[in-house]
Amino acid sequence: MAEPGAGGEVSDSDLLARHVAGDPDAFAEIVRRHRDRLWAVALRTLGDREEAADAVQDALVSAFRSAHTFRGQSAVTTWLHRITVNACLDRARKAASRRTASVIDERQFEDLLEPHESAAAPAERGELHRELILALATLPPEQRAALVLVDMQGYPVAEAAAVLAVPAGTVKSRCARGRARLLPLLTHLRAGTGGSGEAGGGRNRTEGSSVPETDTGQGQSRQQDHDQGLTKGGGGHQ
Repeated sequence: MAEPGAGGEVSDSDLLARHVAGDPDAFAEIVRRHRDRLWAVALRTLGDREEAADAVQDALVSAFRSAHTFRGQSAVTTWLHRITVNACLDRARKAASRRTASVIDERQFEDLLEPHESAAAPAERGELHRELILALATLPPEQRAALVLVDMQGYPVAEAAAVLAVPAGTVKSRCARGRARLLPLLTHLRAGTGGSGEAGGGRNRTEGSSVPETDTGQGQSRQQDHDQGLTKGGGGHQ
């Protein structure tokens, strides 16, 4: 998740500084650059389009309001992902307290696929995705988030650790435990695909994903932001 800045493009950190200084357009550019990845992580972590949209909304509002706390100890992208994952985990824990299992219908499953996959994915790959998303919903939120970042989005363990604000060893442990819990649920599909259906393929497939427009809260006054303070999501803790 390298921070933009090559070729004369304004870096994320400079844009964030401009936002803090009062530039009305700077934060919108940050959102434009990173919304697709944030959306993909939220959608696959939560397994529900509305919940994911709300989590991204919460995260971006939190980032907008708490930008002044950013100290540059990590990349802006890492900071944004951390806020988004925290928002997702909050929602996942609340959902787990309301129900014992997630039910994902056909329409929701199609939402979890990238557009090119939902249009032309082989039948066995579609079935693998279906079973994978259902199986992910049975994991504890922390294991689910680690697997989404590492196995589905293709982040290196070190970057996933920075996003989750835990040691790399903890990410590895969560992934190992999560894979062990998923294996019995997916073994029948693995046999049917010749052993090639590894969860997510280890690639970041967020390019071209369809992302709902998100209100970043820029219409609110900065005085209101000051009065309300930081929202949930951990923005500013590096």
